[in-house]
Amino acid sequence: MTGNPLIEIALLLVKTVFSIYIFAVMLRFILQWTRADFYNPLSQMLVKITNPPLIPLRRVIPGWKGIDFASIVLLFILEAIKLSLTVLLVGGALSIAPLIIGALYGIIELFIYLMIGIIIVSVILSWFGQSAQNPIAGLLHQITEPMLSPFRRLIPPMGGLDLSPLFALLTLQIALILIKSVFQLIPTM
Repeated sequence: MTGNPLIEIALLLVKTVFSIYIFAVMLRFILQWTRADFYNPLSQMLVKITNPPLIPLRRVIPGWKGIDFASIVLLFILEAIKLSLTVLLVGGALSIAPLIIGALYGIIELFIYLMIGIIIVSVILSWFGQSAQNPIAGLLHQITEPMLSPFRRLIPPMGGLDLSPLFALLTLQIALILIKSVFQLIPTM
């Protein structure tokens, strides 16, 4: 790192604040994309947190066929600002191509990691009998169902054991490896 404790603290704060908000916007995008329950307490919290920048963006950038393009643009802008501030804090020079590529990669990577995390938490919650009454468990089920249902059609549950999360996680890991390799091939001059 830089060796300067003030810069290290500034980097930590910038990355933490932006990452938390980017996470919230991404989660809201996923909730809308999967048509999850927006009356859920977690959904309502995400709506309140993310509405201030999204409402003006939606006036300019409409959604289409269930895809909220305003959220995608906001994710890209936030990731680009986070990367720009990080580069400036360490004394680097800003270049537009690496910034665009880095922001795009960061968004795709976050989406995959978030889906992996949601599937894992959903599986763990399914082991407990009371998970159906938990509002978060219900929301996680609504988010994961569109991803798991194609795998369930291919591999039905065997003896009460549902292997679809395993195959979904494997597919997401493969996608992550392929995306990393594609982005490593792109020149950033």
